[in-house]
Amino acid sequence: MAIEATTNRAQDNGGWRRSGGSSSLSEVFGSIRTRPTGPIWRKLTAFLGPGYLVAVGYMDPGNLATSLAGGSKFGYALLTVALLSNIMAIILQALCARLGIAAGRDLAQACRDAFPRVVSWPLWAMAEIAICATDLAEVIGTAIGLNLLFGVPLEIGVVLTALDVFLILWMQNLGFRWIEAFVVALLGIITVCFAIQIAMANPDWNAVIRGFAPTTQVVTNPDMLYLALGILGATVMPHNLYLHSGVVQTRRFGTSIEDRREAITLATLDSTIALMFALTINAAILILAAATFNQAGKTDVAELDQAHAFLAPLLGSAIAPTLFGIALLCCGLNSTVTATLAGQIVMEGFLDIRLPGWARRLITRAIAIVPAAIVTVWYGEKGTAQLLILSQVVLSLQLPFAVVPLVMFTADRRKLGVLMAPRWLTIVATLVAAIIIVLNIKLLYDFVAAR
Repeated sequence: MAIEATTNRAQDNGGWRRSGGSSSLSEVFGSIRTRPTGPIWRKLTAFLGPGYLVAVGYMDPGNLATSLAGGSKFGYALLTVALLSNIMAIILQALCARLGIAAGRDLAQACRDAFPRVVSWPLWAMAEIAICATDLAEVIGTAIGLNLLFGVPLEIGVVLTALDVFLILWMQNLGFRWIEAFVVALLGIITVCFAIQIAMANPDWNAVIRGFAPTTQVVTNPDMLYLALGILGATVMPHNLYLHSGVVQTRRFGTSIEDRREAITLATLDSTIALMFALTINAAILILAAATFNQAGKTDVAELDQAHAFLAPLLGSAIAPTLFGIALLCCGLNSTVTATLAGQIVMEGFLDIRLPGWARRLITRAIAIVPAAIVTVWYGEKGTAQLLILSQVVLSLQLPFAVVPLVMFTADRRKLGVLMAPRWLTIVATLVAAIIIVLNIKLLYDFVAAR
């Protein structure tokens, strides 16, 4: 693998302050063979997988809590935010695939090799904060799922989430395709659970369609903007940008310009298909909340255990809460996998420090478990939803620190050569970055003004 890693990173010197170090996820770098010949659909099958790891960001527990709160309070109005977030995600993940394949670097490595330490180290700190916020949502969500399904106390459930280290290590030893298969299988279970609940809820489909139309209320209403940014942060997640640019390099492709250009196309198709599928699930969560809680006048449902308790009487079926609990637990387990990989990519990429997978995971988990344990012990179940939603807003606030470097690198001919992003894509991505920054400034202004 080391020879292939060196080969795929052959064009590292142009435009970078430092030559690239070892590859992303070196233990699985280039471990999945692709098809150099044959029809496009056969070639695509070898690239399918990384996009679904990214799609998990649509269905983590934090997203679930934020979408439930948005749907119960504002009905279908925030569906337009889900759609906008999906479009942004498709654009940014396409740039991630391009960076990983064209430069042979993940986003963390690119920041380390392009910027002086006075810049790259604060960016590393921001990335770690984003991953901790992601892991915090997983810890709480998984603990609540265990509580709802098996009656495990939240405090014990929070501690039990640290055991997922062994699950990740076991799957990594089997091969990266096993990790992708595990994620896809859980996504399938989540899909079935929400599909059944949506069928039971029988939403107003005309209102659903109108909900995808833009509304100025998202900006003028501070409460709606807060939840909108939570949805945005739960969808276009900072750790996903580091993750995708790293895991796309698990594919073994040729080193010629033509081979890498085709690899970029296929990797972009993979992420686009996965994100379109994930939009359906992301919207389904919000639709379920709007069709049940908002319709029944329960506009303040923000706690996951509240949603679990209300579903049975509102849908008239005892199986609905169980389906919700299963989906929540699967969301937490799936997010565990992606946050583990993203944490490894960020630490190794920025600092070029190699730690055993179990050690890296325990460090990240410990940082997330401490605040989660404090909240669950001190406030009980009432404080968990606020912490979940807050974690998603923190992710949104961290987005510019990942998005801006990504757009800069992929638009730089000195760094990517002829494989740099087309001008139209750079313009659209710049607009996306500007929208994210403006919305964050508006959120901070409203927060300060309310004090």
